[in-house]
Amino acid sequence: MNMILLPLMVVIPLGGAFLIPLVSRHSKNLSGVLGNLATFSLLIISLALFQTHGVYKIGGWVPPIGINWVLDGLSNLMLVIVNLISFAATLFSINYMQKYTALSKYYALFLLMVAGMNGVVMTGDLFNLFVFLEIASISSYALVAFGTEHEELEAAFRYLVLGSIGSTLILMGIGFLYGLTGYLNMASISLALAQGEKTFLHLFATVFFVVGFGIKAALVPFHPWLPDAHPSAPAPISAMLSGVLIKTLGVYAFIRVMFNVIGMTPLLGGITIAIGVLSMTIGVFLAVGQWDLKRLLAYHSISQMGYVVLGIGLGGYILASKSNPATAALAILGGLFHLANHSVFKSLLFLCSGSIEYATGTRQLKKMGGLIGRLPATGVTCIIASLSIAGVPPFNGFWSKLIIILAAFQAGYYSLAAIIILVSFVTLVSFLKVMRYALLGSLPETLNSIKESPFLMAFSMALLAVLCLGMGLLLAPGLREGILEPAVNVLTNGLGYAQNVFANL
Repeated sequence: MNMILLPLMVVIPLGGAFLIPLVSRHSKNLSGVLGNLATFSLLIISLALFQTHGVYKIGGWVPPIGINWVLDGLSNLMLVIVNLISFAATLFSINYMQKYTALSKYYALFLLMVAGMNGVVMTGDLFNLFVFLEIASISSYALVAFGTEHEELEAAFRYLVLGSIGSTLILMGIGFLYGLTGYLNMASISLALAQGEKTFLHLFATVFFVVGFGIKAALVPFHPWLPDAHPSAPAPISAMLSGVLIKTLGVYAFIRVMFNVIGMTPLLGGITIAIGVLSMTIGVFLAVGQWDLKRLLAYHSISQMGYVVLGIGLGGYILASKSNPATAALAILGGLFHLANHSVFKSLLFLCSGSIEYATGTRQLKKMGGLIGRLPATGVTCIIASLSIAGVPPFNGFWSKLIIILAAFQAGYYSLAAIIILVSFVTLVSFLKVMRYALLGSLPETLNSIKESPFLMAFSMALLAVLCLGMGLLLAPGLREGILEPAVNVLTNGLGYAQNVFANL
């Protein structure tokens, strides 16, 4: 019965994006109300759908002729993450976006982006995935440029160019698989590939997907668009880009295709591990030298995505090598758990940076100091998020990093474990700098008149801060089996995804 609710995950944001500009012409506050009602409804529906597994046939057409949406453990987890962060971002936007004009266009674009991400997560059709990916991507290009100043327009243009290259490569990869199998349905492609011999089209598709989704996920060396796009966007959009967009369009789409459609191989697993290590190390060392707060956070997004890709890639490599399934499952658990944790603490950090900029008018750490005395809610939540991303116990980031380290040790890859520990230490140093220069010390005279951000901004930050403190409980027996392990099982099951889809038709 719950599957009837599934189309609402796309219908509500698409309908909201159409209606808000029409009904909000005479009241810009109405845009925020309708936008928040839409994202809150999506969050409630995503929670209602949780642990519901099945296949929704659009128009009643059975695949491979028709398009189907698939709800399993992995899509359940991603839907909750996407719509939780979306609600926190729109709640923060009510006050923060008052300094901008054309709010109805902002919320319309925002909901289009959410519709695209929900569609990517649910679809079981590769071309449908591309369509939703483009809806989310094009909306995000416009939202990065929303301030229409020189910095925003330049960053949005660079993002558009590189994002379009990524989209083109993904579309070409889909075309290769269609030419090879005659199908666009993921489950049908998976069965056809498993039964046939690998050809150069199969290899080309894999390479194009790695690069295309790597650009969308801003993984090294495909990351140059991100350090400019994230700082330039309004703070709620920075939170969305880092918190969920690069994960949904990049990491989620990549692992869904590689594990469940094409099939993980030792070579592909090794390449994924290498990309993860490069992203972790290069991202964190580029972040340390930054004095623009949002640019510093942007580089840390690259670094933290490296943890996610490393954990999942390590699990895929072990599975493909047929060595230790339990260790593989542990590594994938760590990667997916860190994906969820990063969505929360990095979104919180960008919202905190927006709150600081809202109060002080600057993003430069050297122009700040002593802010925790005047901005207590922002300061406390920023410290919680900083300790979470640095992996300090008992915050959520510690537990997911620890699981990836344990998996690397169990698999015998001690150098990987050492790199993770080193990167975590450098991350801690970076955020100690943030706390030292922004929150502690003496308040500059130019900032004597600042005051805490409005209630709704503080409330959205507090909501995410509570999650940073409480998400470690997801490892408790019962919660782990009900929330994280179903998502892990989808990936460890690999090409068994196809049988599960056809069994639920």
